[in-house]
Amino acid sequence: MRVKDLAKMLKVSAETVRFYTRKGYLSPTKSPANGYKEYGPKDQARMRFILSARALGFTVNDIGEILAVADKQNAPCPVVRMLIEQRLMETEAQFKATEELRNRMRTAVREWSGLPDEEPTGHMICHLIENFTKNTTGGERNE
Repeated sequence: MRVKDLAKMLKVSAETVRFYTRKGYLSPTKSPANGYKEYGPKDQARMRFILSARALGFTVNDIGEILAVADKQNAPCPVVRMLIEQRLMETEAQFKATEELRNRMRTAVREWSGLPDEEPTGHMICHLIENFTKNTTGGERNE
């Protein structure tokens, strides 16, 4: 099947299929008749695996590592377990940072609800943000 057919079957864009082909994760053959890349059952299975792994939070590089182990006929499960633990720790850290951001936003909404609107001055663009940042961080932020 051609790239557009595989993409349609798996409900992804043709560019997604091409991306994983360029990464070397899919190995289509070239049709001698028309030069089109033809994806077979192995490519279909690998693409399904890739999509499942991405849905679990594995990175593109993680997937390459897993496929490399599997391509050598070795069990990739130990690598998968190690990688999912790393991704979970990263996700937990991101979640914590997101919770902290949500709390700052809630505080801002609460504090700003009673403050007046002010026009920009030579020193401030929006007093809400600038005073809030100074009050919550003790100074300027470098993000």
